[in-house]
Amino acid sequence: MTGSEEPPSFKLGYVPGVTPSKWVRIWQERSPRVPLVLVATPAAEAAALVREGEADAVLLRLPIDRTGLHAIPLYTETTVVVVPKDHLLSAADEVSVSDLAEDVVLHPLDDPLDWAQPPGRPARARPATTADAIELVAAGVGLVAVPQSLARLHHRKDLTYRTLTDAPESRVALSWPDEETSDLMELFIGIVRGRTVNSTRGRPVAQAGEPAKPDRRSGAKPVRGGKPNGRGGPRGSGAPKRGKPRRRS
Repeated sequence: MTGSEEPPSFKLGYVPGVTPSKWVRIWQERSPRVPLVLVATPAAEAAALVREGEADAVLLRLPIDRTGLHAIPLYTETTVVVVPKDHLLSAADEVSVSDLAEDVVLHPLDDPLDWAQPPGRPARARPATTADAIELVAAGVGLVAVPQSLARLHHRKDLTYRTLTDAPESRVALSWPDEETSDLMELFIGIVRGRTVNSTRGRPVAQAGEPAKPDRRSGAKPVRGGKPNGRGGPRGSGAPKRGKPRRRS
């Protein structure tokens, strides 16, 4: 490697509420000499982050425009409604969409829930972000339905949340450019899919300047050449031996 070349690294973007710490820890165990760099990104800019080459991959929420992108769904989040602690709905263990009919329900522009029709009464204007919507809930302007991870991220002492039973759910996915998948990308895909370190696609990538180690798992040995025997076949071919003829009774 020349002095002008940068050492290899893997840049991973992630949207608010998604916590990649478990996968980062596994990456560090399997490929300690290739740093994994985390890049926080707003939900609205997540897909552009990889399209424009600012990150190798991104953890985002579906649905997205998949033009030019791969996307592997990883898990589905529970949807909750965020309400003031003194709101009537806080007395219930869980609520349904119909329970929100009389309330103003905020619908932020970065809402990851794919509503056919948002519940409740619409607000006069849509907040720009989920964080803005949470602030408005605290101010008594309305309620907001969000993935549970976002409710936890924006937790406030004066607010609580309840499971919204019949609402759309948010799916978290791993996305990367629709091009030839690199070895580092294959390594991270193996990690998020739970492949073991001995898995064919999940093995650590050889470090720069280090020779690749041979795969010894199969136990295969090189075949040595030999002379054919007098019967036209290789020695030790396992041909059946002829036995004595049986006596006729």
